[in-house]
Amino acid sequence: MTPQELQSLIRNTVDDTLDEYFGDPDEGKQVKESFKQKLLEIQQKRLQGRATISAAEVDKRYGIEP
Repeated sequence: MTPQELQSLIRNTVDDTLDEYFGDPDEGKQVKESFKQKLLEIQQKRLQGRATISAAEVDKRYGIEP
């Protein structure tokens, strides 16, 4: 077994174990259509090259300390 194969095996084993232990808290839940539409609108704006707000600007606007 190569070092890369061993690394991949370990990664997959850890990933599977964490999935089994913690599970997916959102499994079986549905995304609201309005939320889905909002995400699609944001994606379209980005694809069109419209300016977005930086994380620093969001922090400043909402008084969040980095």
